[in-house]
Amino acid sequence: MAKITKTATFHVSDLEEKQRLDLYLASQSGELTRTIVAGAVLWLNGKPAKKGNLVQNGDELKIEYTLTVFEGLTPQPVDFPIIHEDDAILVINKPQGLVVHPAAGNWDNTLANGLLHRYGEKILSVQSEGADGIRPGIVHRLDKETSGLMVIALTPSAHRALSSQFKDRSTSKIYIALVSGRMKNTHGTIEKHIRRDPNNRKKMAVCSDEEGRPALTEYTVLRQFRDCALLHLVLHTGRTHQIRVHVNSIGHPIVGDPLYGSEVKEGMMLHAKSLTLTHPTTGERMTFTAKLPRRFFDYLNL
Repeated sequence: MAKITKTATFHVSDLEEKQRLDLYLASQSGELTRTIVAGAVLWLNGKPAKKGNLVQNGDELKIEYTLTVFEGLTPQPVDFPIIHEDDAILVINKPQGLVVHPAAGNWDNTLANGLLHRYGEKILSVQSEGADGIRPGIVHRLDKETSGLMVIALTPSAHRALSSQFKDRSTSKIYIALVSGRMKNTHGTIEKHIRRDPNNRKKMAVCSDEEGRPALTEYTVLRQFRDCALLHLVLHTGRTHQIRVHVNSIGHPIVGDPLYGSEVKEGMMLHAKSLTLTHPTTGERMTFTAKLPRRFFDYLNL
């Protein structure tokens, strides 16, 4: 591991009203948590600033911060079932328990290690500009305990095209989840802003519209059991822990969720079942599916 210092500049243009500087910065970049911002050197319109200063449209923010990063990536054989592979993309059914890329506490045996083992050093060039070198081919992610479909870019041009699709929400993502309790409605939408939990940086939390980032999840009850329900979920935005936070906010945490619910021996019951995207080379609209894992049936004794 090593410590690196980064500098970033932001031009505020997307606020409806004034917002705390630290909250604004934490909403703009996945690596800028409030903890990192609190220990950083900050400037507001060219002058030294504090995390509690208010910012508004037209302001310029500059932050200098320090990150602890992994210095390298080791090729390691990692098992991930392949759904589709061609010269531009790889689609896998990520197993539950597989971490996508190295981070604190999980430096080895990640999907990224497996991709380097499978494709060699050429995959290291397939990532966003300015990335820290440990996310080769990765354009989106699933939580460690979430299983299901992921697409990986195998060329720089495919990475740019896929990243653009996820950014403009032209992909379609469908999940299956088992949630606790009896659902009052058979169909509904959850539209609540999400931000990092100020009391626990490992968690996210719903918040007011003035804070966090907008998030929209649509659900349909496929089957109601005695003390849990099987849901079909359409993800209209892609916020960190979005489904887990949203269903918990309406009183129905995902069965086995170690952060927002209670653990069960079968693990967390969330699975990315379907992924639709436009192929970055052919332009073909493609839909991939992954069947429901055995752990769902084991938990329900089916």
